[in-house]
Amino acid sequence: MIIVTGSNGFIGSMIVWELNQEGFKNLTLVDSVDLKTRNLVKKRQFLHFLPKEALWDYLDSKEGAAVRWVIHMGACSSTTEKNWDFLKENNLEYTQKIWTWCAKNKKNLIYASSAATYGSGELGFDDHSDPEALKPFNLYGESKVQFDRWALKQGQCPQHWYGLRFFNVYGPHEAHKEGMASVAFKAYHQIKQNGELGLFKSYHPKYADGEQKRDFVYIRDITRWISELIELKPKNGVYNMGSGHSRTWRDLAKGVFSAMSIPEKIKWLEMPEDLRGQYQYFTEAKMEKLFTAGLSRPEWSLERGTEDYIRNFLSHEESSIY
Repeated sequence: MIIVTGSNGFIGSMIVWELNQEGFKNLTLVDSVDLKTRNLVKKRQFLHFLPKEALWDYLDSKEGAAVRWVIHMGACSSTTEKNWDFLKENNLEYTQKIWTWCAKNKKNLIYASSAATYGSGELGFDDHSDPEALKPFNLYGESKVQFDRWALKQGQCPQHWYGLRFFNVYGPHEAHKEGMASVAFKAYHQIKQNGELGLFKSYHPKYADGEQKRDFVYIRDITRWISELIELKPKNGVYNMGSGHSRTWRDLAKGVFSAMSIPEKIKWLEMPEDLRGQYQYFTEAKMEKLFTAGLSRPEWSLERGTEDYIRNFLSHEESSIY
């Protein structure tokens, strides 16, 4: 039995899709959003669906005893959330409770950390780095780095455990994220509606407009790596989840326009002042730790990923394989 929390969310839903492709159907799905509200799992195969608050009774039941892995993706993912008490409860304390159960019962745990833990990146983006030294830009990143710090100090741990620092992930089933959805998603809908794409201007002398760089990683690389973690069981710890190569906003825009077969047209926008002081101009995951552990190299370039996302999902969501 595998539990997936956040199963009605973006990454969680696609993890369930990947597990189904690998033959795993003995799944218990957990989310604060029920099936009737957001039926992202309508094409998924699973045994049980539980509301978030029902997880604890389930874990203490006979069925809970059969659990081998908890893949914990459920959390508040908004980088603009200002309510620390809400983030502490949902991103820190809830995960601590899952960790404690896994450790006590000798179960395995995969949980969502974030590249937001690296803040400005002044210390680099190396998953070997000491999390005590990291300075996130926002409270969301703070909630994630606090759990990473806590986990690394624990004497009693899950049998196998992996914290995953996701970089700029994009792919099917992220529409509900609204303002937190990927630029690939937003670009598709902007271009479809207006024939052009609006991108923020640069306010850094080192970067021209559109030359800001991000580590974009397609969801199908992420879900494959999670499947490989379950199979290979490498050394416990925190691992980056990115492509390992930074690409510009212009690169992303070019890929989206190409996949839509529309001529490139970009409109440069002023960035809101409240974002300028916490804007990352460069991110690039150091991936040696993951690859040294035996996991596969990225299979989805930015161009190939945006093409698959747009042509095989966004263009016809209802008939998509995802």
